[in-house]
Amino acid sequence: MAEALAEGGTKSAATSGGAGPSPDVFEQLSAVADAVLYEGYLLYPYRRSSTKNRVRWQFGVLFPRDWVEADGPVTPGVSGSADSWYQQTECLLRVRQPGSARVRVRVRYLQMQRKQVEEAGHRPVESLRTGDGTVHLTFDEALPRECEVEVPLGELLQDGRTVTVGAAAGEDIEPLPEGAGRVVRTREEIRAETSVTAERLSDGLCRIRVRTTNTGPAPQPGTARDEALRRALIATHTLIGGDGVEFVSLIDPPTDLEAPVRACRNEFTFPVLGGETGNTGHVLLSAPIILPDHPQVAPESPGDLHDAAEIDEILTLRTMLLTDEEKREARATDPRAAAILDRVDTMPQEVFERLHGAVRSLTPAAPTAPADRPAWWQEGADDALCPTTDTVLVDGVPLGGGSRVRLRPRGRGADAQDMFLAGRTAEVAAVFHDVDGSVHLAVTLDDDPAAELNNWYGRFHYFRPDELEPLGSAGSPDEPSAPAPAAASARHTTDSETPAAEAE
Repeated sequence: MAEALAEGGTKSAATSGGAGPSPDVFEQLSAVADAVLYEGYLLYPYRRSSTKNRVRWQFGVLFPRDWVEADGPVTPGVSGSADSWYQQTECLLRVRQPGSARVRVRVRYLQMQRKQVEEAGHRPVESLRTGDGTVHLTFDEALPRECEVEVPLGELLQDGRTVTVGAAAGEDIEPLPEGAGRVVRTREEIRAETSVTAERLSDGLCRIRVRTTNTGPAPQPGTARDEALRRALIATHTLIGGDGVEFVSLIDPPTDLEAPVRACRNEFTFPVLGGETGNTGHVLLSAPIILPDHPQVAPESPGDLHDAAEIDEILTLRTMLLTDEEKREARATDPRAAAILDRVDTMPQEVFERLHGAVRSLTPAAPTAPADRPAWWQEGADDALCPTTDTVLVDGVPLGGGSRVRLRPRGRGADAQDMFLAGRTAEVAAVFHDVDGSVHLAVTLDDDPAAELNNWYGRFHYFRPDELEPLGSAGSPDEPSAPAPAAASARHTTDSETPAAEAE
């Protein structure tokens, strides 16, 4: 969530020396949690016909286990960009009131809803125009769901608590004017449960585990992902609060707690502190995307655009430039798209001007980086790693900056937008080591006319080593590629675009 979410939390109403959160502690995080819930729900240009709106919902998706593991077990990571059947959060909390401490857990997700347009006679159609000129399109919507449980810490330390967080099946029918037809919205049952347990690590320190699992029956073997989504929890994330407790930052823990923090196992999710700043807090957000501690929605942002990897000003300008026909299709696609268009079309000039940017803080300029290191690399951060000179072995061939490869994205667990790039050739720009120990290679496409410009700006496509096939060098196509020195201007910045943000 690069631009819409800014670091620096809202101060909590609790002031009793860490006694516990205010009653509305979760509500203080509601804007951030909703941004997580609807991240990627519908991307610019917000039309059903857009390529990137045909492959949707890439974060925090929990399918039935048998369907997920049909091609083999899924390797857990710290964020939820890969499909899974469960999501696990482990975090540390300090107990401030041992006799009365309580833990509150709220699980939130989207339930897919199939919107089917039917003309008179109940015949399904892809689109239908009524007498007043309104267009109705068949499309997949989603409804927000949440479940909350509050448990005494003592009970969690003894037996734990398991609750049902699934959603019922349903059907809603909306007749269209003048008997033109109807819109039928259907939902399949979601079966899921969340278990909450606690373990005492020392006097006044506990580890909490929250694990949400899709327990529903798997679709038939070979069922397409779009169909399997009907039984999935989408954009799953968890809010954890409590009374008489404080949560410890897993990103920047106190020195004496670094070892127990490293022992926490977070799978397909990434927990961060909410509320007031510091290395402890009264509420925690565990999201399927990586965020900083104390995230908040940028105050300049007038509303959700469902694509926080982009900048609000750019998306607003692009939306303003949609043709009338494109806007009609977007409005017919989904009510949330219509709301974005209404907001953009009526945005006051002073609100738009605020989107141009804001200074959050001023820091001294960093010293010039050595010639063999990119400008963004923090000197001394880790002398053993340098993205532009590191290499990784793939099929016995060392790949690094300058290596040529062919893209072979995996069919299951890969970013769905990457599938559009299968078979194309590219050049490796850098090797990145992620916080969970995995490795990704940044590449630029050979047939991209803007490849040189993207390389200069640090805008890359990212692939795992097992998704790349080494190619020969430009002069000897039959020989394995060898790393070459990367251009000194290669940079990786926070506005790097994923394939989902670039494709249309």
